Amino acid sequence: MSDVRNGSTPGSGGWGPRPTLTDRRGRPRRTGLRRLVPGWRLLFGGGLTVLLLLVAAFFVGYALVDIPDPNAAATAQNNVYYYADGKTEITRDGAVNRQNVSLAEVAKSARYATLAAEDRNFYHESAVSPKGMVRAAWNTATGKGVQSGSTITQQYVKNYYLNQNQTAQRKAKEFFIAIKLDRNESKDQILEGYLNTSYYGRNAYGIQAAAQAYFSTNASDLTVAQSAYLATLLNAPSAYDLSAHPENAHAAEARWNYVMDGMLKEHWITAAQRAKTTFPTIGKPKATASKAGQRGYIVQAVDDYLIQHKIVDAAALRGGGYRITTTIQKPDEDAMVKAAQEQVYDKRGTAAADKYVRAGGVSIDPSTGNVVALYGGIDYTKQYVSSATNRTYQPGSTFKPVIFASALQNDSTTQSGRTITPTTIYNGDSGRQVQGPDGPVGYHPANEDEKDYGDITVTDAMDKSVNAVFAQMAQDVGTKNVINTAHDLGMSTDIDIPQTPAMALGAFGTSSASPLDMAQVYATLADHGKEIPYSMVVKVSKDGQDVGLPQRDAVQAVPRTAADTTTAMLKSVVDSPYGTAAAAQNSGWPAAAKTGTADDDKAAWFAGYTPKLATVVAVFGMDPDTGAQKALYGAMGSARVNGGGQPANVWSQYTAAALKNTPVTGFHLDLQAGSQTQAPDSGDTPGTDQGDTGQTPTTTAPSTGSQSPTTPSGTPGGSTSTTAPSTQPTEGGSAPTTGTATAPTAPQDPTGSGSNGSNGSAGSAGSAGSGGTDTGTTDGLSGGTSSGTSSGTSSGTSSGQGTASDASVSVPSG
Repeated sequence: MSDVRNGSTPGSGGWGPRPTLTDRRGRPRRTGLRRLVPGWRLLFGGGLTVLLLLVAAFFVGYALVDIPDPNAAATAQNNVYYYADGKTEITRDGAVNRQNVSLAEVAKSARYATLAAEDRNFYHESAVSPKGMVRAAWNTATGKGVQSGSTITQQYVKNYYLNQNQTAQRKAKEFFIAIKLDRNESKDQILEGYLNTSYYGRNAYGIQAAAQAYFSTNASDLTVAQSAYLATLLNAPSAYDLSAHPENAHAAEARWNYVMDGMLKEHWITAAQRAKTTFPTIGKPKATASKAGQRGYIVQAVDDYLIQHKIVDAAALRGGGYRITTTIQKPDEDAMVKAAQEQVYDKRGTAAADKYVRAGGVSIDPSTGNVVALYGGIDYTKQYVSSATNRTYQPGSTFKPVIFASALQNDSTTQSGRTITPTTIYNGDSGRQVQGPDGPVGYHPANEDEKDYGDITVTDAMDKSVNAVFAQMAQDVGTKNVINTAHDLGMSTDIDIPQTPAMALGAFGTSSASPLDMAQVYATLADHGKEIPYSMVVKVSKDGQDVGLPQRDAVQAVPRTAADTTTAMLKSVVDSPYGTAAAAQNSGWPAAAKTGTADDDKAAWFAGYTPKLATVVAVFGMDPDTGAQKALYGAMGSARVNGGGQPANVWSQYTAAALKNTPVTGFHLDLQAGSQTQAPDSGDTPGTDQGDTGQTPTTTAPSTGSQSPTTPSGTPGGSTSTTAPSTQPTEGGSAPTTGTATAPTAPQDPTGSGSNGSNGSAGSAGSAGSGGTDTGTTDGLSGGTSSGTSSGTSSGTSSGQGTASDASVSVPSG
């Protein structure tokens, strides 16, 4: 019997072999484990689907992700302030230590070292590196360290546009922005941005800040070894700073060698360079620059200057990124700080007024108008308001020379029509009414200590700072004319100068003159009446581009003769035995100066100049808590504080130190016609003292107005005698008694030998019944000697009528 199942058909229930299963196309179906493996068609189809999705996602992402605005942290920079040498840093202002530089300002070695460390194919590859990203992911997953796998372009995008968060969303944005950026910017632009936004440790953002932080140099001056080290820091800024982590020296040097070898491999350095280059010496971390000491005052003054002169506006300055070279000379600044400390702050005692003592000072080079030193106070962190630029204290009698210069500039006359000169006689009694064309004007200032001087020359009045004389002179000149002269000399129009004779006492309004303002005025006088607007900066740049500075051409603001004659008179304030500025002689330089004291002893001033420097020093009384003005009676061991004391001592010590390496030169003065003049300073060439004209200096008193020309006296040495007419009126008072006259004064011997004193015999005029009053002391401009005093007095009194007088007579010695 046959086995019917062998021939049975599928499903017949026979016992023959099972038939092979096929798919719909008749192909055998997979069985067992093979059923779990997808076919190539499925793989291809799936892969194609994924690829299409990725392409679609790329285009969607590319379309949706725009290049955003830079983040605030990436654009924040600080401003760096330098002394006048352009190298020595004063301070940095701003929270983020970054100063952007152009690629051209980065040493080539630093560029190549960065590429060797981070992206050697930067100039030849696309903006993103999928291979690098996969490699970094694999190394991170296998424990070989966290790596970014990003190109320099991607790192720049992360630094400049995004943040440091390690998220998928941030990485996706980084990817698309990098591609777009690579299409919009050149490789050089991207590398420049990367170098300026990378962090190098020590709070240094960008390669310029890093070069300064680690090697005290600029990015343009980095060596190969230094460049490789900074590139090393990009991998681990904190860990590879060997000052903080010396234990990581081996790892840091290994990374440095990796960078150096990369530079060699890419032919960016030669084998010889590689062989001779050794690991660099790394500088110690610097103390964070601050505004302590004088730094804050300097920054404040410089910023104000930049804003007021529309060089940089306030918003841009706050944004940072400026490299500012100031006019401040470090040796001069140090000298002023030392002088103020030793002559003011070290002198304070335990008196109640001592806690109110505040000092300020400004020094200007008259030939350039540059502010070379600025002293704002004891410490910016302790006294925020700068005493150098404070406009709330009265300048006192330091304004008197402006009145006299205005008289000369305007050819002014007295109320009786006499030309105002150094030898014009005024009434100097305290409390005398100022006279106008129609009589008293209602102002009668007191002199210091209410002292009466009687009839006195303008020169003597300047020496002794007689308020009565200069209040009357202000009226004679015209207060509006005086204000115009002040502006011509460089005083700001913002200062509230009163249009009354009270200006003679410096009784300004709510906006008074600061030491900086007065230094500008005195610098113009020192430069023979040529006004050069002061400057606080010599160079300003940002992102490698210089910022334009205002033109500052010298302008002959007042006639040279007016300025020089004022200088001659101010020399007398220094050289005269009774001049209030005699302390300036301690500087060792010929000097012209004026002192000043504000009401109630709230401020004391010393304003003066040599042929090389114009400097103003002030001591203010200020409540440290409220800022209120306070009297300084009893401060620093003195019953009263005046300009000839501590301010003058600061001025002298500073001037001597600032000019210690400068050959001493005298003033070269071209005096106004009809004005008494001085002989040349010791060391000057005769004939050039009059403005290098080759003229012989005039030595006669004016022959017009109140004064008569000198006539030979027959005394030894060719000396002469001068006698004013006995009927001469005195400005601001009654005419002198008939038979009594005060003659004009004449110059001293510039050598200080006292030769003028021998001319005291001029007092013999008294024997003629004219009431000779010669004391043989100083001339009205530059002072004399004690030997001359005794001679003149003896001769004057021998007439039986002549008496010693403050309005002394002295004549040149030929």
